[in-house]
Amino acid sequence: MSHLPLALAHSLPELVLAVGILFLVLLGAIRSKDTSGPVTEIAAALLGVAILIILLGGKSTAIVFDGAFIDDGFGRFMKVLALAGSLVTLVMSQDFMVREKIDKFEFPILILLATLGMLMLISAANLIALYLGLELMSLSLYVMAAFHRDDIRGSEAGLKYFVLGALSSGMLLYGASLLYGFAGTVSFTGIAETINGKASLGAVFGLVFVMAGLSFKMSAVPFHMWTPDVYEGAPTPVTTFFASAVKMAAVAITLRVVLTAFPGIAPQWRQIVIFVSLLSMVLGAFAAIGQNNIKRLMAYSAIGHIGFALLGLAAGGEMGVSSVLAYMAIYLVMTLGTFAAIISMRVNGQAVENISDLSGLAKTDGLTAFFLAMMMFSLAGIPPLAGFFAKWYVFNAAIQAGLYWLAVIGVLASAVAAYYYLRIVKIMYFDEPAPAFEKPAPAPLAVLVGSGVLVMFLFAYPGAFIDATNAAAQSLF
Repeated sequence: MSHLPLALAHSLPELVLAVGILFLVLLGAIRSKDTSGPVTEIAAALLGVAILIILLGGKSTAIVFDGAFIDDGFGRFMKVLALAGSLVTLVMSQDFMVREKIDKFEFPILILLATLGMLMLISAANLIALYLGLELMSLSLYVMAAFHRDDIRGSEAGLKYFVLGALSSGMLLYGASLLYGFAGTVSFTGIAETINGKASLGAVFGLVFVMAGLSFKMSAVPFHMWTPDVYEGAPTPVTTFFASAVKMAAVAITLRVVLTAFPGIAPQWRQIVIFVSLLSMVLGAFAAIGQNNIKRLMAYSAIGHIGFALLGLAAGGEMGVSSVLAYMAIYLVMTLGTFAAIISMRVNGQAVENISDLSGLAKTDGLTAFFLAMMMFSLAGIPPLAGFFAKWYVFNAAIQAGLYWLAVIGVLASAVAAYYYLRIVKIMYFDEPAPAFEKPAPAPLAVLVGSGVLVMFLFAYPGAFIDATNAAAQSLF
C-alpha cells in the first residue's frame, strides 16, 4: 500500500480524466437533455488540466501498478501530443455538431474515454495493459465513427471500422498470447530478457501478429483498408480525431513495444517495419492522385505520412526515435490545420467535401485559402515549412542507418505526393470561383491560423523542439 501514493502521482492525468468522465456521465443523465450543453466545455477543461499536469509534473521515470504502467519522458511527450489532438478536435467540433444536429452530450464523453485509453496505451509496460488501453480506445472509436446515426455513410463507416477493428484486435491478442507462451511473461522488459537475440519461431510469429494489430491502428499498409471509407463516412470532427490524436497513441505504443520488448531481435522487426513503411509511402503517394473527396485524399495522405514516420523507426537508435517524434508532432499540427479548413467548408448551410468546392477560394476567402495552401505546401514537404524538416529528420536518420535505398524511395514518393497537394493550391488560386463558403466559425479559423503560423515559423527557432524530442527519445532507451 505504501506504493499507492507514488502510483497515483504518476497516473494523475489518467485519474483526472477517469473521474471527470464519471462526473460528466452523471451530469448528462441528470440534465436529461440531448444537447451537449456545458459537457463539451467541461471535457475541454479536463483535457487542458491533463496537459498542464504533464507539463508541470515531475520529470522522473517510474514503473508502477506492479509493472503494468510506465511514466517516462517518451510517454509524457506523446501524451501531450495525443491530449492536444483531442482538445483541439473537441473545440473545433462544437459548431459542426450543432449545425448537423448531432450535438449529443455523449460525444465529448466518448472523446474523453478514447483519450483515457490512449494515455493508458502510451504508458503500457506489459501486454495486458497494452490490450486494455487499446480496447478502451477502440470501443469508443467504433461508436464515434457511426455517431451520425441518420447518415448512411456514417453507419457504413462505423460498421466497417468495427468489423475490421475486431479482426485486428483478435490478431494482436493472438500475438500477445504467443509471446506470453514462449517468453513466460507479459512484461516488455521480461520478454526482452527472455528472447535476447535467440528468438524462437513462436516468438517471431507473436511479434508479427502484434505488429499486424498495431499497423491497423496506425492505418499502415497492408492494414489500411478501412481508412479511406471511415475518413469519408464519419462526421468531419471524428475524422479529425482519427487522423490526429489516435495516430499519436498508435505510433507511440508501436515504438515502445518494438524497442523495449524486442531490442535483441532488431533484424526481425526491422524487416517488418521496412516492408510496411515502403508500401505505405508508395500507396499513399499514388492512390490519392485520383481522389475527388478531400477527406478521402487526407486518408491516403495519412497512410503515406505513417510510412514516412516509420522510416525513423526502421533506422532505430535514439536518432531514429527522435526523428519519429519530431515527425509526429509536426504531422499533428499540419493535420489539425488542414481539418480546421475542411470543417469550415460549408455552402448554404450544408457541409461540402469535394475538392472542386475549393475552386477559386482565394477570391472568395483569401485568409482560409492562404493558410490551407501553407498546410498543403507543408504536407508536400516544401522548404522552409515545418513539413520539410519533418521529412528531413526521418530521411537523415534512415541515411545514417545505411538505409539509402529506402530514403531514395521516400524522396520519390514525396515528389509524387506533391502533385495532389499542389493541385489543391492550383484549384484554390487559378480556377473559376465556386459558390463562396459561409464565414467559418471562430474556433476552426483560430486553429487554421495558429497551425499555419507554427508550420511557417518552426525553422526560426527549432532548438527547444528538437531538444524535447531528443530528451523523450533518450528516456525510451
